[in-house]
Amino acid sequence: MHCHDFQVVLQEVPGEVSLCFSISGCPFRCKGCHSPFLWKEGNGTPLSVDWYKDILEQYSSLASCVLFMGGEWHEKQLIEFLQIANKSSYKTCLYTGAENVSQTILNELHWVKTGSWNASLGGLNSLKTNQKFIHVKSNTILNHLFTKNQNL
Repeated sequence: MHCHDFQVVLQEVPGEVSLCFSISGCPFRCKGCHSPFLWKEGNGTPLSVDWYKDILEQYSSLASCVLFMGGEWHEKQLIEFLQIANKSSYKTCLYTGAENVSQTILNELHWVKTGSWNASLGGLNSLKTNQKFIHVKSNTILNHLFTKNQNL
């Protein structure tokens, strides 16, 4: 599993400061994707457990969530990294273009964003989006957290 990019992000998981790992090898290749560089498997550097743990430790008093942009196609490795985050008291989230994610992955997540990018429908901030931001434990769709400034 290769990580193309690591960032601290503030908007992808409402109410959380998230450590975001962008994983390469995305099989969905959505038309209009903002990250086509993630399509090629092996782009970036191998995500090592040691480096990952160092990042989690470095940000332990500053961040509250670990977010993976993709990676579900490396299920076993992704689960390992999610478990490390959970054991380190981080909340966890996955952004995927898939409509469904395996239960094994869901068991390690607090939130999941599902659905491919469709420019005519927009992202999570659009009232007509096909994407869903879901609180996993309650299976509640929380898209309203992204559309707060629009008339509902």
